[in-house]
Amino acid sequence: MAGEIKNFDSPDETRPFEGKGKADVVNIGGHVVGKAIFEPGWKWSENVKPIAQTDSCQVSHLGYCLSGGMTVHMDDGATIEIGAGDVFAIPPGHDAEVTGDEPCVSLDFGEFGEYAKRA
Repeated sequence: MAGEIKNFDSPDETRPFEGKGKADVVNIGGHVVGKAIFEPGWKWSENVKPIAQTDSCQVSHLGYCLSGGMTVHMDDGATIEIGAGDVFAIPPGHDAEVTGDEPCVSLDFGEFGEYAKRA
């Protein structure tokens, strides 16, 4: 069996957030990989919660931040700061928001299959 290559310039799917960004998705090798672009001012509870219809994000994320920054607010009160170059693992049960005035761009190899996917 030959290898497989895909490119985010031609994603299998694009999932727009409720304003302020999008997620491009590729399905490869039996896995779903997302490239998310969170624009300045993006906040999960405002821009994805209407899509997810849960009180907080219930998806686990395993990813790499390419640029920008984000603050993750866990349901238990803990806070995680993510910046360019960081590899992160975030369990379900959180809100998040972009910090700073540049987009936060990240790759997500976690449970991205249903993230921001409209019914």
